[in-house]
Amino acid sequence: MSRSFFSAETLDDLMHMVAQSALIEGSSIEPTKGPAVELAGVMLELTNPLARISRTESRGKLFSCLGELMWYLAKSNDLAFIEYYIRGYRQSADGDEIFGGYGPRLFDWNGIDQFKNVRGLLDGNPDSRRAVIQLFAAQDVWEPHKDVPCTCTLQFMIRDGRLNLITHMRSNDIFLGLPHDLFCFTMLQETMARDLGVQIGTYKHMVGSLHLYCTDVPEMECFLGEGWQSTSALMPPMPTGNPWPSIQTVLGAEWAIRLDQDMDAASVAALDPYWADLVRLLQVFRASRNRDTGLMRALRDEMSTPEYHHFIDQRMGPERDQHCYTGKHEPNEYG
Repeated sequence: MSRSFFSAETLDDLMHMVAQSALIEGSSIEPTKGPAVELAGVMLELTNPLARISRTESRGKLFSCLGELMWYLAKSNDLAFIEYYIRGYRQSADGDEIFGGYGPRLFDWNGIDQFKNVRGLLDGNPDSRRAVIQLFAAQDVWEPHKDVPCTCTLQFMIRDGRLNLITHMRSNDIFLGLPHDLFCFTMLQETMARDLGVQIGTYKHMVGSLHLYCTDVPEMECFLGEGWQSTSALMPPMPTGNPWPSIQTVLGAEWAIRLDQDMDAASVAALDPYWADLVRLLQVFRASRNRDTGLMRALRDEMSTPEYHHFIDQRMGPERDQHCYTGKHEPNEYG
């Protein structure tokens, strides 16, 4: 019988555990997207949600993770928005939109802001068991779409003064999807915790089908062969207090950077260093697309969080030629 519970402090350790288990113990399946090996009915626990980014060369995808988070927070399902960060989304589009995009479902689903509702529930009753956001819905299987949510629910629970998050996934791809999901959902967890004025707790990720496509096995084996540094303190804690004014400023800056427009420099300059660094990372990604290494170096020097230097150096250097990169995924796809 394959293992069904995995717990680690860092994303890298968790990824290492589940990838090894899938390769050794996984059952062969033939889903729509091609042959895969699967672990069924699995729970993953990330005990330190701040350790949400891989430090490896192959899975250290800070920029695409951050871009996907911006897409969620902007309440968008626009293909052009997310394709700027992750080209692979085009194959999941219905026209110019991603039908299963999480942003509208989180913050504006038929006029309902589920995130705000959950915050209100927990503010009124910290012991509530009803603080659940639904992402997968009955209509998602009523008619065919190229993309429907892999995530069923997000359940926020305050216990012992800490906000825990339990995510339920119907399906999760270990190689491409898992690192992005853990990043985005723990960022939402920390945002909710700050908004409620409580500490962040643990993160649990329950998956019906946790799988690895056979086409991704060579690169996953490369990941398993890499060494990495501890990510236990990779991202600094989010500043205390209401995060939403800062998030709105960051979203405004993201829009300008993505469209190569002038951003509101004064508003960005007034941000806490935590948020200002996220804007700089978005600028680094734009500079890398423009092949402006001089700007990338200048932004690196301005970073208040040295842990981000590693990822900026990756964007500037020839790391994909120096490591086990097969070229199967485009450089800007999950990069």
